[in-house]
Amino acid sequence: MEHHQKWTRPESLWREDMALPTFETLKEDTATEVAVVGGGITGITTAYLLAKEGKQVTLLEADQLLNGTTGHTTAKVTAQHGLIYHEIMKHFGEEEAALYYQAQMTALQKVEELINKYGIDCDWTKEDAYLFATTNIGAQKLEKEYEAYQALGIEGELGETLPFSIETTRSLSMKNQARFHPLKYLSALVEEFTKLGGEIYEHTKATDVQEKDKVEVMTGDGFTVACEKVISCSHFPFYDGKGLYFSRMYAERSYLLAIEPEKEVPEGMYLSVDEPKRSIRTAHYNGTPLLLIGGESHKTGQGVDTSFHYNALEEFAAETFGIKKKLFQWSAQDLTTLDKVPYIGPITRNNDRVFIATGFRKWGMTNGTLAAQLICDYVTGEDSLFHELFKPTRFKSDPSMKHFLSQNFDVATHLVEGKLELVSDRPKHLKKGEGMVVQWKGERAGAYRDEEGKLHVLDTTCTHMGCEVEWNSAEHTWDCPCHGSRFSFNGSVVEGPAEQPLMKIAIQDKNDAPIQNVGDDYDENQESF
Repeated sequence: MEHHQKWTRPESLWREDMALPTFETLKEDTATEVAVVGGGITGITTAYLLAKEGKQVTLLEADQLLNGTTGHTTAKVTAQHGLIYHEIMKHFGEEEAALYYQAQMTALQKVEELINKYGIDCDWTKEDAYLFATTNIGAQKLEKEYEAYQALGIEGELGETLPFSIETTRSLSMKNQARFHPLKYLSALVEEFTKLGGEIYEHTKATDVQEKDKVEVMTGDGFTVACEKVISCSHFPFYDGKGLYFSRMYAERSYLLAIEPEKEVPEGMYLSVDEPKRSIRTAHYNGTPLLLIGGESHKTGQGVDTSFHYNALEEFAAETFGIKKKLFQWSAQDLTTLDKVPYIGPITRNNDRVFIATGFRKWGMTNGTLAAQLICDYVTGEDSLFHELFKPTRFKSDPSMKHFLSQNFDVATHLVEGKLELVSDRPKHLKKGEGMVVQWKGERAGAYRDEEGKLHVLDTTCTHMGCEVEWNSAEHTWDCPCHGSRFSFNGSVVEGPAEQPLMKIAIQDKNDAPIQNVGDDYDENQESF
């Protein structure tokens, strides 16, 4: 009898027991004033704000609302974005660092304003956020960050200890930050948006933009949405518009556990500055206090087997807090720009019809809200203090050039390594629920055997720029180490910049009939049993 460990499907705490509204798929050509692409915090908030301004708005979502990065966040609403302020001051200047902080706090205040305006019950809790170090080098970094806080007038305190059993060398607080339940908050905004006459289409994938007299958004089903303005809020821009954004950002995956701890849950939100990163915050589920333990970031498609990262977080949680019960585990993908400041604004210079919002790193709750405010100002013709800092067409020689060269050297390295990789494993070695890179008729391929025993074999060449994808055992996806594209086990696109699925490799028997279940006695070289 065959024995194997059953795969645990990642599930987010935020989507549990949430009765989110559903919407039809677009089934005909349509027209609107503004088309917003992407149903996360950025798209929903942008659509809502524009509708409040009297604009006719249509929102398109390729999957379901709030099933992407927003549904898999830590949901910290904070301006404390790691060690960012000293870095911005060093590369941009004190004025720009002050604007970055002001922009993030403006976004936090906007979220709080909307919660109060509509009486949204979303577990909104104000508390301090902390960075902490466990090494002397990390302590020195925190001291420099504290100097930046003082120069910028950020309310915070430098300390040495935390209210739980981690040996720290330094800590740095930022006062009056917040946490919440993102889907409870955003489902209320969806309701307000539809009350204002906004239209939403789910399972409607935007694939391209044609800039004619009107801007036309093309969908995967062959329909068009004609509009005056289009706003890409789809995490990675679904339309590049010659902006080369795939070469100006890199994708990282990170992981989260939701546990019921044995020890008392500490107040506050915490993030380590040393590797491996650890993020800690409280939450509630069915009235029970929980801890969300996150971290283990790595570039998408690179590093050790992804299941290792969940195990590492679980070990940390058990040692630090004790685990009474593990309730959820999930992961997220985040995009980082060359200088760590998001790209928000016109997709290219002098284009006042197509806008993007991307590259939020791991701070989408404030940056997504900020992006909605800035793009609303663009569309309505209002000036903003923050437009220049976040404009997508900026290119600072330091650090952008250094990171541009480093990122694209990394891409070239993985492109070559993937082509030269020697593979010896064969598909017949796969158990149910397992996937791996294999050799198929002398070529590199990707194979996955589903729970019914059916074998799925794919060409592992990413359809974006030809890098070789790697198997992600934690999410059961094929991930590209070059630009972060992700594909399902059957090859369909999960996340861009790739637009086309991985090519399926046909498996046929000697009678030329498709094989549904390939067993251990199948010889792929002879194509027969």
